[in-house]
Amino acid sequence: MKDDDLHRILSQERQVIPSRGFVIAVMDSVRREAAAPPPIPFPWKRAWPGIGVAGLMLGALVIATITLLIQGIPNQPLWPPLFLALAPIFEVWKAVGATWIVLALVLSFASVKLSTRFVCND
Repeated sequence: MKDDDLHRILSQERQVIPSRGFVIAVMDSVRREAAAPPPIPFPWKRAWPGIGVAGLMLGALVIATITLLIQGIPNQPLWPPLFLALAPIFEVWKAVGATWIVLALVLSFASVKLSTRFVCND
């Protein structure tokens, strides 16, 4: 194929006409989408305070953990063995009540999954 043949083929304007069935199917889909109700927006105004508090608590937990690791345990070297290094993390865990936070997160996750399963099975 030469350049002249290619230019001739590409310069011709052929009109592409879709079949009637295709047009009807597309228009039915458009009408169905237009008739569907809009999705329910996520209530960000109610979620932001919780997200902010969770972020602050996570930041406080990280700072407290780093502070305890840097200061070390009294009467111990600066970098104790690994199992002793985890002790301050558990102290911070107890101090901020992380057990209750994790329990609340697990229960929330379980309730959402359970309710989603009930809704999807119907």
